[in-house]
Parts: sequence; structure tokens; C-alpha cells
Amino acid sequence: MQKTSSNYPLCSLCARFLWFSALSVLFAALITGSAAAQPQELKREIFPPPLGKGAIVVVASGAGGTASFSEFSSKLSELGYYTVLVDGNDVIRAATLRSVIVESQSAPQAIPGKVALVGFSLGGAAVLLHSAALKDQVSAVVAFYPAIDWLVSDITSLAAKLQTPVLLFAGEKDDFCKIESTRALDAAPKAVPFELVVYPNAGHRFNLKGFDYRAQDADDAWARTAAFLKRLHPSGGQ
Repeated sequence: MQKTSSNYPLCSLCARFLWFSALSVLFAALITGSAAAQPQELKREIFPPPLGKGAIVVVASGAGGTASFSEFSSKLSELGYYTVLVDGNDVIRAATLRSVIVESQSAPQAIPGKVALVGFSLGGAAVLLHSAALKDQVSAVVAFYPAIDWLVSDITSLAAKLQTPVLLFAGEKDDFCKIESTRALDAAPKAVPFELVVYPNAGHRFNLKGFDYRAQDADDAWARTAAFLKRLHPSGGQ
């Protein structure tokens, strides 16, 4: 396992500050309701399977937008999934996520039926939060370092509401999504399978190159994600 240095380059510190500031503004907008008052066009990127049709996976990005998650989404499509990448800022409302699911189910290269949700940071919190309301349309949830502190006020209540199996990844040294909240979610009573994987030396966005990237942890998380989806949401459909 690699050691994580506490001495980040200046550019890295600036990036982390800007990311935190953007998330803070978004959170304030959620509280005041201004996010709902200013609807914007939903951004999405489609990654169809190489051949034939594939089961649907919706990927929700972090607060910084979709650019850093295209490679991950492309890898999912290479496994045979019809992958839809959306901005996590756009799916903090369940109705928006539902519309993405419904639209995807009618796509020519998609297999209609339940979808899997994969979310990162803000998007990770959103898919966890909304999966209960969408239980009839969702087969499995994968959440990478979900920002549950930002969107969820009662972690015990969130755990009790979960209706689909969950695989959750967290970094022990995450500066933004505190491991204490993640462990509280893991410990809270729930009615569905829930697996928490914690990487001791990892920070936030540990699987994204250019951020707190850790190759060994990123590879392990990818392998676990692929196996989890293959078991609960196979690319060829149920």
C-alpha cells in the first residue's frame, strides 16, 4: 500500500479549495431552494455497449462535473453495459434521476428493466438517498466516497430506508466525506445487503487521476465494482 503525503503541491491545494467552495455553494443553494428555482438543461453522456444491447448503468458524477468520470463510464460500457453519465448536480432530485432512468430504458441499445446506479461524492450521496424511492427500477447501488454529510441529516434513517444492495467505497483519510459518517451508515440497522470497503491510506477521489489517485486502491475498487454488478446486474440482463 502506498503512503499518502500530507504535503500537497500548491496546485492540488487550490483545486481542493475550489472543489470544496463549489460544493459549499451547491449545499447552500439546496437549503435556500435556489437550485430548484433555476432549472438547467440536463447534461448526459452515453456510452453504448460495443455489441448488441446492454443492461443500463447510470453514473452520477461528483460536484465538479462529468469530465473526470468519462473513463470510468467507458470501462463500464466495455463490460457490455449501456452506460449513461450524468452530472451529480443534476440528480440531487429524485424526479430528475427517475427521468434519466425512464429515458434510458427506451434507448435502442439498452435492455429495458431495472438499472444499476453508480455515484461519486455528491452523486454517490444522491444515488444512496434516492434508491429507496426508485426501488422498483433499481437493482444495485455502488457509491464511491459519498458526500452523505452534505445531503443527509439523519444517517440512521437513510440506512433504514435502503431498499437495494449497496457497495460503498471510502478513504480513511478523506478530507471531505468523513469516515465517521460512513462508518455510522455501515453500523446502522438496514434490511438489505451492505458492503463497506475502506482503504486505509486513501483520500477523496482516490480513483481519479490528477486528484488523490492511488492506483492499487483504484484497481481494487474497479474489480469489486465489476464483480458486484456482474452478480446483481449482469450486462446481458437478468
